[in-house]
Amino acid sequence: MQIWVDADACPKVIKEIIFRAARRVEVKTTLVANQEMQIPASSYIDAVQVRAGLDVADNYIVQHLNADDLIITADIPLAAAAIAQGGYVLSPRGEFYDAVNIRQRLSLRNFMDELRTSGVETGGPPPLSQRDREAFANQLDRFLVKHVDSRF
Repeated sequence: MQIWVDADACPKVIKEIIFRAARRVEVKTTLVANQEMQIPASSYIDAVQVRAGLDVADNYIVQHLNADDLIITADIPLAAAAIAQGGYVLSPRGEFYDAVNIRQRLSLRNFMDELRTSGVETGGPPPLSQRDREAFANQLDRFLVKHVDSRF
């Protein structure tokens, strides 16, 4: 099992939680982005810089993930593709996506995209709250206890 992080838009505080968890449970964690990233020195954490472009980082993750890998992303199409390949997906707000709720999220995303293209201002998501950070950390910890501890 490996953790993949869609790192371009992942908040720094969420990356810090991921780094601590990766070192604690000794699980390979790869951040993928189209810009250079600072990561802590660890044999469990690495970064891949891909070329700039629409969905290049997403495509890299989808091409390299294995079933049962964990993908950290807020990108709904990436989440859907990862789930289709047997991956687990956790949003930076602590919500797990699955085959059922990802279809709902895709429909909502597409609807909102249609509104934006027709000129309606839809706004963005609210800022990441302390509650979101705690939800993410708790969900990540539960996942790792269940999936990584079973390796031993």
